[in-house]
Amino acid sequence: VQLQAFGGGLVQPGGSLRLSCEASGSIFSVNNMAWYRQAPGNRRELVASVANSGSTTYTDSVKGRFTISRDKGKNTRVFLQMNRLEPEDTAVYYCNTVPALRDYWGKGTQVTVSS
Repeated sequence: VQLQAFGGGLVQPGGSLRLSCEASGSIFSVNNMAWYRQAPGNRRELVASVANSGSTTYTDSVKGRFTISRDKGKNTRVFLQMNRLEPEDTAVYYCNTVPALRDYWGKGTQVTVSS
């Protein structure tokens, strides 16, 4: 089962995007979920995570700008609201569990921040 991410695109610096990830409820209900990203030439990094309890963590570079959330009602979607985007946020964004499982990596969604 691959987790599919949606919502990427080209945005100017300072702009916003909302990413979404959808999969079967069994995956989300038993795992902490996270958004990861990989920029060209860089290793994949964990950007934000959300536990079943609702507690969240963020990498320092996105604190105060990004917000991760999960669809508690259906528990089948995870979102990443990205505000005040910077060129350094340009990357392919993926969702996966925490820790990440190889079989869940999908194609990701490209986010490009450029004027």
